[in-house]
Amino acid sequence: MHDIRSIRENPEAFDKGLALRGLAPRSAELLALDERRRALITEAQAAQARRNEASKAIGAAKARRDDPTDLMAEVAALKERMPQIDAEEKAAGAELNELLAAIPNLPLRDVPKGDGEDDNVLVHERGTIPSFAFEAREHDAIGPALGLDFETGAKISGSRFTFLRGPAARLHRALGQFMLDTLTHEHGYEETVVPLLVRGETMFGTGQLPKFAEDSFHTTDDRWLIPTAEVSLTNSVREQILQNDVLPLRLAALSPCFRSEAGAAGRDTRGYIRQHQFEKVEMVSITAPEASEAEHERMTACAEYILDKLGLAYRRMKLCTGDMGFTAARTYDLEVWLPGQARFREISSCSTCTDFQARRMNTRYRPEGEKGTRFVHTLNGSGLAVGRTLVAVVENYQQENGGVAVPEVLRPYLGGLTLLEPKA
Repeated sequence: MHDIRSIRENPEAFDKGLALRGLAPRSAELLALDERRRALITEAQAAQARRNEASKAIGAAKARRDDPTDLMAEVAALKERMPQIDAEEKAAGAELNELLAAIPNLPLRDVPKGDGEDDNVLVHERGTIPSFAFEAREHDAIGPALGLDFETGAKISGSRFTFLRGPAARLHRALGQFMLDTLTHEHGYEETVVPLLVRGETMFGTGQLPKFAEDSFHTTDDRWLIPTAEVSLTNSVREQILQNDVLPLRLAALSPCFRSEAGAAGRDTRGYIRQHQFEKVEMVSITAPEASEAEHERMTACAEYILDKLGLAYRRMKLCTGDMGFTAARTYDLEVWLPGQARFREISSCSTCTDFQARRMNTRYRPEGEKGTRFVHTLNGSGLAVGRTLVAVVENYQQENGGVAVPEVLRPYLGGLTLLEPKA
């Protein structure tokens, strides 16, 4: 959510930021509505003051035995007009908030300008891309013999659902536990278990509503299935004033996520890459503004550390202005190498949202030694998407006979198992 006062102070900078997002200028429209709202507030205050003044004058006129008819008519007119002013002011305020709520966050200065993913910038590439003595296969060719049951999933629920059995189910569980253990034991994140159904105002707080309602699942009792644990984790501090000494808050959750994929029709319809239901380990940080820059680097490094431990080759990309999400001011994507596809695919996205979400949630903190409060900064990132990591492990550790070697760090979670054997 944008601060209208900031737009008022520097409309040119606001419009310039929108232009980087590929959007038309909006400051004139917003400021005209803001001016009308403020004029109505001023009119209401003047009307109330005049009503009080005239009411006193009526009393004084009656005490002098003067005729108060004109004053009484004026008070009656003011009494009739004031609710109208109030209604007009509320309508203007609601319209202004609705417009502001639909405008994405502005990119930070170092975000590369661009129209889409082809304009994203490589930050670094790490790990060794594996070579095979045989032709590498994609996970949807290897997976069924290991328990990735696409047919049963589709039979039960339709497309983009998968039923996991045996080795695949065990690997999936091991990955989620390994990720969560790594973040909590080695990086100081607090483990949480979050609600999967949330209210509309909760989805609004992290920017899923109102603009992206069609991308999520809505229940009959007016709740929403979370598309990511970011929604629940970030909103855990909504409408609060935090003390400076509790920051930064670092929270993590392994949760199911639900996405309608309304905007991804026809993309990744095969395999386990893009599902309506999937699990992800999410990281969320709540920080003071001056700490958010370093926190963004730290969070992304935590996700990279997991990929390093799994022995997977990956690269970090800085997303351009045309490829960032609605709430992000800067985003790093981590893309893992998939031998079967012979290309890098996104496995984690880490974003700083500055105070954009905090304004929507009304979350502040009290800086040490100051009487006033400021909005916090919020950050979120995947650490990692479990299903996509399973795909990466299956493709990078595939064996010629269809088995999959177990990365060393996962073996304790699989009872010491070193190889997932395909079903004959």
